[in-house]
Amino acid sequence: MTDQSNHHLHGAATSAAARTQFVESNGRRLAYRVVGTGKPLVLCNRFRGVLDLWDPAFIDALASQGLQVITFDYSGLGQSTGEATYNPLSLAKDGLDLITALGIKAPAIGGWSIGGIAAQILLAMTGDIASHVVLLGTTPPGTLAKSGEQLFYDTAAAPGISLDQFTTVFFEPADAASREASRRSFERITARTEDRSPDVPAEWAIAQIGQEPRNPLFPSEEILQLLKSTNVPILHVGGDHDIVMPVENWYALNGHLPTLQLTTYPRAGHGPHHQHPEMAAVQIAAFIRNTRRS
Repeated sequence: MTDQSNHHLHGAATSAAARTQFVESNGRRLAYRVVGTGKPLVLCNRFRGVLDLWDPAFIDALASQGLQVITFDYSGLGQSTGEATYNPLSLAKDGLDLITALGIKAPAIGGWSIGGIAAQILLAMTGDIASHVVLLGTTPPGTLAKSGEQLFYDTAAAPGISLDQFTTVFFEPADAASREASRRSFERITARTEDRSPDVPAEWAIAQIGQEPRNPLFPSEEILQLLKSTNVPILHVGGDHDIVMPVENWYALNGHLPTLQLTTYPRAGHGPHHQHPEMAAVQIAAFIRNTRRS
């Protein structure tokens, strides 16, 4: 599955060994990392996410499945320069500029949370470039059947990053196995001590998205129509109790999105791929390997 044109992207064998690299594009410097070799998968990050807040177990499991995983810091956040914003159009533009600057051919594109919104916009921007779309704990465009919970906005506004906050936002605190998975994921994420991207300030971040749930979160009729007509395969991996972007909103579109596949983990939250990193990676890789444009 290796595309010859992507060979100059040197992927580290593991997340721990991956060094931050930089590329100049449109007047700013984008920080990125590459893990693995093979079919490129470009991942857009979550709200308050930077390079180091992907679970290394998930990234490494994707790489072990023959994917070359490219992660990056959005403009003005982490180690990237430029103007910081959570406008999804700008986040998608970061992804497009990275793909263009690195000369990545026929990538799969993906995104988690607000990065999943960016990935949907990126699909519109890239047209025929993207081979697949992988969405993680995100929302579809348009009016929602179920809004998010106030608990997310109250928890996400707290400064710093604690295990309790991490568990509440990304896992299912009511379930002992989910709490334990959260602890393990948190330990993996915080294990790296060198070459870390600085955290996104909570106060700035929450001011960008507001302090209470909105409906719709992503008011784009244009993107909704694209999802209804695209022939690009789309996979959404979700948890059955996502307090930010409820998975029920994807099921509400049953019969309308011709290429959408849904995988939903029980007793899981907004970070299903951190609760089940190996299983999520295997399913994502199988989806990319075995589905083609219709």
